[in-house]
Amino acid sequence: MAIVPYLHIIAGIALAIFSFFVADLKNWREYYPTILFFIAGDLLYQFITYDYPLWEYAGGIDSPFLTPIILMFTAYPATILLYLKYATKGWKSFIIHYFLWIVLFAIVELTLGKLNLILYANGWSVGWSIIVDFLLFLILRIHYSYPLFGWLLYFLVSALMILIFNIPLLNT
Repeated sequence: MAIVPYLHIIAGIALAIFSFFVADLKNWREYYPTILFFIAGDLLYQFITYDYPLWEYAGGIDSPFLTPIILMFTAYPATILLYLKYATKGWKSFIIHYFLWIVLFAIVELTLGKLNLILYANGWSVGWSIIVDFLLFLILRIHYSYPLFGWLLYFLVSALMILIFNIPLLNT
């Protein structure tokens, strides 16, 4: 069995393991609402775009939901625990870690794209993913300090994406 088709899952699990050694685990409860926010946002994406995906994971698991679910419960909590540990230590630290995570996510996405482990459809591209990463890491930081404002921004960005990509909300 080749390892490449499972690279996104292996990377998510590796990030979760790495976070056990580096993240601020003693304060996990402080970050928990933002972890749930991150997961809920992706669950909503999965639901809204079920019949009209903008992107999908490809590879070793033949399920449109299993890979995202595995990542939601491995990579997403790890990302929040690592990102917010440093992005909440002042403006300079926020800026450094904000751009660091955008670059990291872009590298991962470009790698997955080169390996055909992520497929784009309906007008989506890696460029859109990077734009969303800029918004994502800003909104995650805002949600941490101002949860209701974070949700408001999330719904505004989601509505904008639905309009830009003509995502049908009702099947007829």
